[in-house]
Amino acid sequence: MYYSPLTRLHFERTECAGTLAGPPARRGSAGSPAQGTWVQFDVRTAPEGAREVVAAARFLAYGCPHVIAVADWIARAAIGREAKALLPLTVHQLREQFDIPIEKLGRLLIVEDAWIAAISAPC
Repeated sequence: MYYSPLTRLHFERTECAGTLAGPPARRGSAGSPAQGTWVQFDVRTAPEGAREVVAAARFLAYGCPHVIAVADWIARAAIGREAKALLPLTVHQLREQFDIPIEKLGRLLIVEDAWIAAISAPC
């Protein structure tokens, strides 16, 4: 299987893998190991002026290298961004950016669902 340089980078250097310790964080997950893909995000937000921003984000994932790489990228890219349910990029943009085969689009939708569940969860 071909993996793009960006996929390899985030798969081999997963800086945001794990869970958040300390003050309560939002947590959301989607998928299941039986489906071949499961992702959980932990997100801590903080006020910044009139906005609420992502102060920290971590993930746990069961899936192929593409799923793990995209989850790591999302957790990294979210830091400092306004805490919204939307991903920094659409799943189609992520698929293109990471050069992921179209057949794996469903896996990216699971990653998106996990992010939405986490950022929408009450603190």
